[in-house]
Amino acid sequence: MKIGIAGIGKMGNAIGTRLLGLGYNLSVWNRTSEKTTGLVNVGATLCSSPKILAESVDVVLTLLTNESALDDVYSGPDGLLSGLVKQKIFIDMSTVKPAKPKEMAERAQAVGAVFLECPVGGSVGPAKEGKLLGFVGGDSADVEKVKPLLDQLCKRVEHVGTYGAGSTVKLAVNLPLMVYWQTLGESLSLVEPLRIDPNRMIDILSDSSGGPNMLKVRGSMIAQALQNKKSEQVTVSVSTMRKDMRAMIDQAQATERQLPLTSLALAQFNAAAQSGLDEKDCSELPVWWLATGSHQTQ
Repeated sequence: MKIGIAGIGKMGNAIGTRLLGLGYNLSVWNRTSEKTTGLVNVGATLCSSPKILAESVDVVLTLLTNESALDDVYSGPDGLLSGLVKQKIFIDMSTVKPAKPKEMAERAQAVGAVFLECPVGGSVGPAKEGKLLGFVGGDSADVEKVKPLLDQLCKRVEHVGTYGAGSTVKLAVNLPLMVYWQTLGESLSLVEPLRIDPNRMIDILSDSSGGPNMLKVRGSMIAQALQNKKSEQVTVSVSTMRKDMRAMIDQAQATERQLPLTSLALAQFNAAAQSGLDEKDCSELPVWWLATGSHQTQ
């Protein structure tokens, strides 16, 4: 099976590395071709357009920034769906609003192709180790065709329903984590007067009921940020978090639900973005809160 990846950011690179390590024939495309260099150097084939990528492989994985990027990469003049793609399978792993996968499936079906959504839970480390969580939406028969491939990338693959169901579950999985970043900042504000070493305090929280898996994985980055030793590494940017939270709120409104805590957390992250954190790593959010939001005004 020949695999293509369109969108070589951090996750696209990690998944590509995994596939090459497993012996897959891999082709890649990215708007900025320089980002494909690492994969090309270890055996991937670089394609000059999404159209050429789609025509040269059996399955295309897309990992794109937002819905606008999906439109451009799939439906542009040299887009994935612009060539001879009958019976090709496209699996979108982006995090988008649940209405988008249905629209994309209709576009693919119009040219005889197959579309599935499979947004994933997990970051770069799990992606390289094949330990992501995959939330699949689409036709059952189509899911079965690519299940062996997805099992190589994910420790757990859940077919949760039709188009849009995968995106809905991904938003639900992300929601507690997004809100946790705000609660972490507030938690640290309580102990700030004690002047406890940040590494020690993060370790205490990590070992307690106040420490989700995220804190165990990213704790060192948070402690480093709290000590003003900020890293240029960006695992998840504040702008990405804000995009996902807006999608959560939109979906709640579409289904007549309320997300009051998410809305309050988003308001704080919007303020953080306005202060210059939008493209910074989310580990800097607690630092921002301690500096600007944790003190009462008289």
